[in-house]
Amino acid sequence: MKKLMLLTSGLALCAGMAVANDDLVTQMDDPSQWAIQTGDYKNQRHSKLDSINKENVGDLQVAWTFSTGVLRGHEGSPLVVGDTMYVHTPFPNIVYALDLADEGKIKWKYEPKQDPDVIPVMCCDTVNRGVAYADGKIFLHQADTKVVALNADDGSVEWEVVNGDPSIGETNTATVLPVKDKVIVGISGGEFGVRGHVTAYNMSDGTQAWRAYSMGPDEDILVDPENTTHLGEPVGENSGTNTWEGDQWQIGGGTTWGWYSADLEENLMYYGTGNPSTWNPSQRPGDNRWSMTVMARDIDTGEAKWFYQMTPHDEWDYDGVNEMILTEQEIDGEERKLLTHFDRNGLAYTMDRVSGELLVAEKYDPVVNWTSGVDMDPESDNYGRPEVVAQYSTEQNGEDVNSTGICPAALGTKDQQPAAYDPETQLFLVPTNHVCMDYEPFRVSYTAGQPYVGATLSMYPAPDSHGGMGNFIAWDNINGEIKWSNPEQFSVWSGALTTAGGITFYGTLEGYLKAVDTSTGEELYKFRTPSGIIGNVMTYERDGKQYIGVLSGVGGWAGIGLAAGLTNPNDGLGAVGGYAALSDYTALGGQLTVFALPD
Repeated sequence: MKKLMLLTSGLALCAGMAVANDDLVTQMDDPSQWAIQTGDYKNQRHSKLDSINKENVGDLQVAWTFSTGVLRGHEGSPLVVGDTMYVHTPFPNIVYALDLADEGKIKWKYEPKQDPDVIPVMCCDTVNRGVAYADGKIFLHQADTKVVALNADDGSVEWEVVNGDPSIGETNTATVLPVKDKVIVGISGGEFGVRGHVTAYNMSDGTQAWRAYSMGPDEDILVDPENTTHLGEPVGENSGTNTWEGDQWQIGGGTTWGWYSADLEENLMYYGTGNPSTWNPSQRPGDNRWSMTVMARDIDTGEAKWFYQMTPHDEWDYDGVNEMILTEQEIDGEERKLLTHFDRNGLAYTMDRVSGELLVAEKYDPVVNWTSGVDMDPESDNYGRPEVVAQYSTEQNGEDVNSTGICPAALGTKDQQPAAYDPETQLFLVPTNHVCMDYEPFRVSYTAGQPYVGATLSMYPAPDSHGGMGNFIAWDNINGEIKWSNPEQFSVWSGALTTAGGITFYGTLEGYLKAVDTSTGEELYKFRTPSGIIGNVMTYERDGKQYIGVLSGVGGWAGIGLAAGLTNPNDGLGAVGGYAALSDYTALGGQLTVFALPD
């Protein structure tokens, strides 16, 4: 442990030389740009632009379109920096630079050469959640885990580094976080028994600055046993191994394929870890730390300040990778720095992002039934733990037993599709799944590079409800309650966008771009794009005119049947059968659609 302390102390001394990336911060502060996938470091996905508002949004028209030339699921969004729009695709992860000053002319195109053998190792479609910009570079994290820094002006490769090994199941679907002088990246592969990690590369040359694993010895997970806390208490020595049986932590999952946020004042970055491997809970007794965990880490050194494990000993594949949205709000008359997280497990958490104190944990879909709630008594031995309902416990029911009627399904009440925050109303606008499942765990053995799942699933709309598979909701994170909810026929797999115009945008799996009144949920506009939308809505301004952009191209976990041509209902980890009707409403595509008000 002394070795780790000396190492992190030395890194901290160097941290003073690292300053926030002025270029990216300047671009993010300019509402005419869309310089980062999450809108800003706080992941609020809010724009101060208000030319398009509640009074005129009904007049939106298509301004222009762009075909990506690639099918399958199009997640993430374009970036706009200066006069250039950067558009990405799913595998093979093409990047286009479009000249907005010249009718969208292609300035450059980068098409990496990747081994197609990476495709079957990708869990739930060949998606990619977008490129990042900083320091005059475009950062692409490819499916095969290669991180590439491209010159933003001409697309030339400035550096590249390999972040993982697809032969053992490590792949990538996520964007990266450029912050200060680092590029922070995660890894996918929880369904292949990899060990999750987050890695910081130096932005200038791609050299590795630090790597923090999700589980393992203290020096691997970058914790200080006495000062890293979990719900206010020190985690203690060997916290990343002592809730695992033997060496199971070495194939423990806890992958990091979600979104990242940062607080530069606190010098902390935040993210969540995914499911433990395997999906059969009987094969991995214990809490399986630190899977299913919110993590706060020092940006410069990677050392953990605090953890919070939301779903100890996960039994349902409720990955904890969804975005952490940072806000400053009043609680009991005191303004606090908050973190709000909508977890796959169906619980929405509000936390103090400086201390890691748990403030709110409530269901954000009334049908959630696997737990009766979280113990919020700090004096309790079970403080912060969800109370599991025995009927829906896949472990208590046992191997080779089909546990039925579990809500939510494995894809969660919300998957990676990011929510947005509206500072005016202090509401969170959340795309959700309204889906339940049957889950049968079975014994499985580990072989590197082969699926390590150990469960058969089927999914279906939540019973005794509106009949659809999704809702789009407004959430009050202080009181832990839904303010309004709009039903949708299918899961809302698109990221939301709020604007100062009082409207919220999102897309649907049938392909509609929708605009609703942020305060009331009233639908104000919709337009059907050529394919289902699982991309995230963004906005920018050029020559005083506001534009709304979104990628369409059905796919992702919900659309995997269409994207990959699968028909067995149990394929796609149960999603193919659940979303079979989607093929009646949309087809494959790959298009950017940009909207504006008429001149």
